Amino acid sequence: MRNFKRLALVVLALLVASAIVLFVLENHQPVALLFLGWSGPQLPVSIFVLLTLLVGMVIGPLFALLGARRRLK
Repeated sequence: MRNFKRLALVVLALLVASAIVLFVLENHQPVALLFLGWSGPQLPVSIFVLLTLLVGMVIGPLFALLGARRRLK
């Protein structure tokens, strides 16, 4: 059973990695974002999307932690 779980985890990791590689390859058009008067460098669309995803993955748990701390007080 332990080997099956390990194999399933490896297969899942390969599927996620494949999806990310395909996403990056399909979205390579360069764009420059303009936000509040600040113009960003021209980078592929996939870079902006992946950076946004990573920032959200960091900020989301931080907000959840802050909310949990406020409930405890």
